[in-house]
Amino acid sequence: MDDRWVIDADSHITEPRDVWTSRVPAKYKDRVPHVVRNEDGVDMWMLNGLNMTAVGTTAAGTNLEGTWAPWDTYEECHPASYDSKERLRYMDEAGIWAQILYPNVGGNSMQKFRTLDDPELEIACVRAYNDFVAEWCSANPDRLIGALATPFWSVDETLKEIKRGHELGFRAILFTGEPLRFGLPTLGDRSWDPLWQLAQDLGIAIHFHVGGGEDADTVARRSAPRTAAHGSAGTATYAAVELFLKNGVQCADLLSSGVLPRYPDLKFVSVESGCGWVPFVLETADYTWLGHTRKGRVQQAGDLLPSDLFRRQIYVTAWFEQFAPLHLRDHLPIDNILFETDFPHNTCLYGNVRETIDESWGLAPPEVCRKIVWGNAAKLYGIEEPTHAPPRFATSDS
Repeated sequence: MDDRWVIDADSHITEPRDVWTSRVPAKYKDRVPHVVRNEDGVDMWMLNGLNMTAVGTTAAGTNLEGTWAPWDTYEECHPASYDSKERLRYMDEAGIWAQILYPNVGGNSMQKFRTLDDPELEIACVRAYNDFVAEWCSANPDRLIGALATPFWSVDETLKEIKRGHELGFRAILFTGEPLRFGLPTLGDRSWDPLWQLAQDLGIAIHFHVGGGEDADTVARRSAPRTAAHGSAGTATYAAVELFLKNGVQCADLLSSGVLPRYPDLKFVSVESGCGWVPFVLETADYTWLGHTRKGRVQQAGDLLPSDLFRRQIYVTAWFEQFAPLHLRDHLPIDNILFETDFPHNTCLYGNVRETIDESWGLAPPEVCRKIVWGNAAKLYGIEEPTHAPPRFATSDS
């Protein structure tokens, strides 16, 4: 791997404390997420008197002293987690030209706001987040690319927000990959067609971020007994595998929904779920589809198999994997894989971005590696080649 820039297709913003309190109408200021430093000295996001998450948890991946050591306060977090100018400084050090940016507090598809029992407030929270992201990315909109949050529980409001976001310059749309979990129609239901049509017309991809099909209360109820019996490490291990594979299931749902044939130019991205599962899912989908539609499972001329639809319209993001790049490369849809770091989450690449690339994709032919770390994302998001080389950096903790 040489010294050229890479594109990070999945990173997160540790939201500053005033994201919602400074951007919603005055009548809602006491009803939106806000930060309180508790008696233990920990900065906590609060909503309706209840803890949402600790601020420092979202930046835990920048703590190199322990395997799981979230920071207590904003002051302890890496400044690049919440400050856009510091983020650009960090990106220069790490050799990252551009990042696609995702949320934390509202959930990976904004699902936490769906529970506020006030439609106007729910929409106000989503809009406030998008206004914040647009402001944050204005530090350099060529390099900081925010994913537009949507109130996915309302098609009409989602369409309005996408149109507004397009005018603000957003190049990615965040959505849930599992609407059925929230009592909404399945992906293939025709009620979603206006959304797919608008996204296709605007040329903006739909993104299913891992965890975006999760109801927070259900997760908490499921996790508590598991943690008590299996410990925190066991629970985290199970949760990671479950979430990654769930995105694979969501992709299978999308492949079989009829949406992709109806909207052949619409792109989807499965975010933060890796790529090693892709060959198995596509082989299973093709085998099953042929078994139900073709005698003897013989493919006919003109058939569009699920794997064909995937290669035409679906992308995945990968970061830590070593096995798949080294041993499954010939079976992976190389044009559909994007590189990510997940900065600054606890699973992120930090201080080892270039080393990880070198040890995995860096061993592939140069043209393959360049597609993964630059070309595929550049094409999808319209990112132009930089006019200068990145600063040289050392290895571990730049």
